Amino acid sequence: MLLTTAVLPFPIQSHGSFLNQPAEWSYSSYLGAVSSSVRVPGCGGILSQLTAPVSRQYTEKEASTMIVIRRANERGHANHGWLDTYHTFSFSDYHDHRYNRFRSLRVMNEDVVAPGQGFGTHPHRDMEIVTYVLEGALEHKDSMGNGEVLRPGEFQRMTAGTGITHSEFNPSATESVHLYQIWLFPERKGIEPSYEQKRFAESGRHNRLRLVASRDAADGSLLIHQDARIYLGSLDNEYEVSHSLESGRHAWLQVLRGSVTLNGELLATSDGAAVSDEASLTIQARGDSEIMLFDLA
Repeated sequence: MLLTTAVLPFPIQSHGSFLNQPAEWSYSSYLGAVSSSVRVPGCGGILSQLTAPVSRQYTEKEASTMIVIRRANERGHANHGWLDTYHTFSFSDYHDHRYNRFRSLRVMNEDVVAPGQGFGTHPHRDMEIVTYVLEGALEHKDSMGNGEVLRPGEFQRMTAGTGITHSEFNPSATESVHLYQIWLFPERKGIEPSYEQKRFAESGRHNRLRLVASRDAADGSLLIHQDARIYLGSLDNEYEVSHSLESGRHAWLQVLRGSVTLNGELLATSDGAAVSDEASLTIQARGDSEIMLFDLA
């Protein structure tokens, strides 16, 4: 039975056609411009899907490694007054055929919601939606009867599946809420809707990568219905962590705070990086930093 929700005193944000995106898609739909943001531009990996021409020959070693950086200031941006939002991938009124998605990762939105404002009741289906709050608090209500407040250090997963409605708003009268909302395509359509929320202690992610979501709910992580593993890490200045990628897997690194190097490439706050054809990742903090890492099929 659907939860009856009263009209809320803030705007309704419609996600339009993105609610109906098919689960099937090809890697070629992730496109990016060849620029200084491309490390070791070769003929394989991500670059084989880029639109700009390659003008020189590359060694086999160069062609086998690829990191493409998505700079924070190059993302889509809209300031609606109540909502200041940045889109890594095409979303709502922002369309860039070069940046539609990466593997199963469809949406990477960084939002700041004004006090007392938020997203009115709206529908989703066939999407895995994860939310992480950096500052402030976000109140969630949905048609499954869930009503929770998400705070820093807590991770939320919602499986939209066959269809749900929900609202999200900032319950504070004085403080904004700063958050990331991330969508991944599910492994199949028509999954039964469900919801989880869990706090992950700072001690468990301090100077390490803490698994917070996975296909098999390993190590106390939240369950997501996709072949993906999501990690959070809070790193002290100059501290270094590593992550191995199995053959055929890919990664996305999002810098939530501070700055880091990824295999020697500098990433600042809110920068992201798509990784293919790399056997391992070495991430070193340049100042106290927080990161989110996606290990993707």
